[in-house]
Amino acid sequence: MTPFPPPVHPYMAEVIVHISGGILAILTGYAAVTVRKGEPLHRLFGTVFVAAMLVMATMATYLAISLRGALPGQTSNIAAGALTLYLVATAYMTVKRKEGTIGLFEKVVFVVPLALAAVFLTWGIEAQNSANGALDGFQPVFYFVPGAIAALLAALDVKVLIAGGISGVARISRHLWRMCFAFFFAAGSFFLGQQKVMPEWIQGSPVLLVLGLAPLAFMIFWLVRVRLSSRFKSAPTTS
Repeated sequence: MTPFPPPVHPYMAEVIVHISGGILAILTGYAAVTVRKGEPLHRLFGTVFVAAMLVMATMATYLAISLRGALPGQTSNIAAGALTLYLVATAYMTVKRKEGTIGLFEKVVFVVPLALAAVFLTWGIEAQNSANGALDGFQPVFYFVPGAIAALLAALDVKVLIAGGISGVARISRHLWRMCFAFFFAAGSFFLGQQKVMPEWIQGSPVLLVLGLAPLAFMIFWLVRVRLSSRFKSAPTTS
């Protein structure tokens, strides 16, 4: 029995690239959150993580667009893939940009979550007004909640634009939580969302739950540590 439905078969090359990027992202993501921040090893793992996440999310978005209508649940996957790309790109640029400065990237990228918020809101309304109270298998709340999150992200970007940049602890915190949220999307999608393709003996295991939610725990840990540590307040950190 094949783990992939027939509509996926013509896109097997893209699926393989997507899965490969996801596996590499998860492995390097766990490595990056467990080593000392700002050190060469962290920068190495972080760079590979960013590249792998961009590949994974790009393929996920492309596949969702291509398979929409053929497989259920692809409507929300389009926006989820775009949101992941946005989170990784903005997290990366946050520490690559000189402290207290902004560039063309920051002036343009806030349009992405703003557009996604509008898209999610539209889909939520469509789901609410549909005959069965759902759109592509999802109830309105599954569109309204990520839409609200996207709107919040846009507002945070506008705040950075108005301030003319970000520095110090706020800069590192922005980098951390955006990377960790993107990491959570990857780990959660695999360990929690793809259990049907795993061996039956591990399906439903608490280990998968821990692995899927661990990025959020790491995010909280590092955000607290960054705010309490004088190291991050006194010197810029790159990743």
